[in-house]
Amino acid sequence: MNVVATSLPGVLIIEPRVFGDARGFFMESWNAGTFAAAGLDLAFVQDNHSRSQKGVLRGLHFQNPGPQGKLVRVTSGAVFDVAVDLRASSPTFGQWMGVELSAENKRMLWVPEGFAHGFLTLEDDTDFLYKCTAPYDPRTEHTLAWDDPAVGIDWPGIGMAPLVSEKDGRGLALADVEVFA
Repeated sequence: MNVVATSLPGVLIIEPRVFGDARGFFMESWNAGTFAAAGLDLAFVQDNHSRSQKGVLRGLHFQNPGPQGKLVRVTSGAVFDVAVDLRASSPTFGQWMGVELSAENKRMLWVPEGFAHGFLTLEDDTDFLYKCTAPYDPRTEHTLAWDDPAVGIDWPGIGMAPLVSEKDGRGLALADVEVFA
């Protein structure tokens, strides 16, 4: 497994070892020992799976209190995946990073606690899976506006306006969300 640092401290791109031949491929998407050896001693309590059509934008979500760390990947299709640093004491507070995750590249992204997370689907029938370190709690869920100019995410052009849920469409500006210490 190859672990790649990103511009946001703690957010990591995980490139698993993939073994392929004419029959297909095999890879470990999670192994507690392997991840712990790489400095990621994680305990997951919930797995989630979503399917979206091209152009669906989900996020930018976070829980405070009760933040979730998320290990995310795509098993069908592709997304542009984004993390935004919401740790007020961080030198990268308010900054974002994005990476394409796809069934083809098999990359994963580790998004630790203290970050908002979201994605834009780039293909129809995209299956997105994520392992979470804390259970979902709708009472503490918040949404950072996906289009907040103060954050300035450079979402890729997909030839259409993003399809956003009513809840995500009510996301708050960075200046108005309850950030982490």
